[in-house]
Amino acid sequence: MNISRGSLAAALAAVTIAVTATPAMADSVHPGTFSGEGFDACTAPASAKMRAWDSSPYRALGIYFGGTNRACAQPALTAAWVSEQTAAGWHLIPIYLGRQASCTLSTKPNKIDDTQAYAQGRADANDAVAQARAIGLAPDSTLIYDMEAYAGNDPECSEGVVQFLGGWSARLHDLGYLSGFYSSMSSGVRDVVAAYNRQGYVRPDYVDFARWDNISTVTDPGIPSAYWSPQRRIKQWRGDHIETHGGVAINIDNDRLDVAPAPRTPHGDFTGNGWSDLLIRSGEQLQIHSSNGGVLDTSQSLTFGASWDTMNAIIRIGDWDKDGREDVVARQASTGRLLFYPGLRNALGVSKQIGTSWNSMRELTAIGDFDSDGFPDLLAASTADNSLYLYPGRDGVVSGPRVKITGGGWDTMSELAGVGDFDSDGFNDLIARHTASGVLYLYPGAAGGFGTRREIGSSWQNMRDLVGAGDINRDGFQDLVSIDASGAVWRYEGDGSALPRRFRMATGFGSRTPAF
Repeated sequence: MNISRGSLAAALAAVTIAVTATPAMADSVHPGTFSGEGFDACTAPASAKMRAWDSSPYRALGIYFGGTNRACAQPALTAAWVSEQTAAGWHLIPIYLGRQASCTLSTKPNKIDDTQAYAQGRADANDAVAQARAIGLAPDSTLIYDMEAYAGNDPECSEGVVQFLGGWSARLHDLGYLSGFYSSMSSGVRDVVAAYNRQGYVRPDYVDFARWDNISTVTDPGIPSAYWSPQRRIKQWRGDHIETHGGVAINIDNDRLDVAPAPRTPHGDFTGNGWSDLLIRSGEQLQIHSSNGGVLDTSQSLTFGASWDTMNAIIRIGDWDKDGREDVVARQASTGRLLFYPGLRNALGVSKQIGTSWNSMRELTAIGDFDSDGFPDLLAASTADNSLYLYPGRDGVVSGPRVKITGGGWDTMSELAGVGDFDSDGFNDLIARHTASGVLYLYPGAAGGFGTRREIGSSWQNMRDLVGAGDINRDGFQDLVSIDASGAVWRYEGDGSALPRRFRMATGFGSRTPAF
């Protein structure tokens, strides 16, 4: 084909504005779940041509929906067209052709300023979301940045691309969309592969790589098998040629897709964008910082009132009153009263007392729906008998008598953290640290209690405030957050069995305390 592909409150407001501006037709998530053949064309084919191509072997189509370097006119690319093609069963691949690498090999006029790359990536993400919403591409759609091939021997240029994509991905996550990236194997893909595990970096969620070798596959020796897996890959395997189906000829590139939407975090999403957030007490304030899929955005936050320094336990309980929003439970230090704060849009509602004499309990933690009644529950260790108790929850209250889950010995354990269904067996699990040895244990949930604990880490003595923060990177597994002695916040990436990797999310949290 002629053109080849080569503040938090403000963010929430932007999403609201975008939703309001969407045409009166059903939005849809694209490309959705699809494994098979697709194509992309510089100009979105008119509806009549799309109907003719129902006879083709393709069921996915790349569309250039925006970007300052987009060259082809798009007269057909409207919300009505997107709705029509969605109803016809087409999976759309949204492609955004914005600023190019400073050392691009293309003739595209608009380029990245390597000294402003991260900010420019965020700016293009803002525009991409506005353009996507205008044609009915719903949140959780994957917006793929088209970065044409660029010189492979310019480190400053390469770093500019990586920084740009970090800003692009983080901002898309703020706004509820997933991040994709298209480029050649010899430049852009090479650089994002090298940065895949970089600390403090929000990588693209999906990779779309170009290798015109006429092999329809999504594997490549230049991309490690564990990266962008499973179902997070597209390959452009043949370029620029004309095909005819149903009597209609179109100039296309060939694509192979193996994709599915990244699962939203099952808990910990206070802002509603699909990504986990961290609830932090800073002085007397309670703040929310969006995780952006791995990095805490400390430049902007939502603040939930004051006087939180009077609380000596703050718990992210989940959606306790079943209104679709995350709620908070807190214990008042001076009185031992337990208070419930219902989640509202960008705020917490008026508290109500749900218990007294809770100063006799320690290590309060949310454990999710432990008793399988559809409502989140609370766990706590008693200082009287050192046993672990379940407090069943329902409609924002402790709904019945507490249940002893295990007997004594919990005075030797600290930093209890409910982590959801960590091992993916259908039961919610608990992580706890043996205080003296620093050994970290997983207590797997079972019917009515816990199974045999097993060690999943060591040398955790210097870590504090362990939090089961949900599926932070949306890979389908639950993660753990903790703070080290220097005040750095770390995400420990769960894999369903252990915590094999950690990534630094932020620094400067020495005086701040996460909610459990």
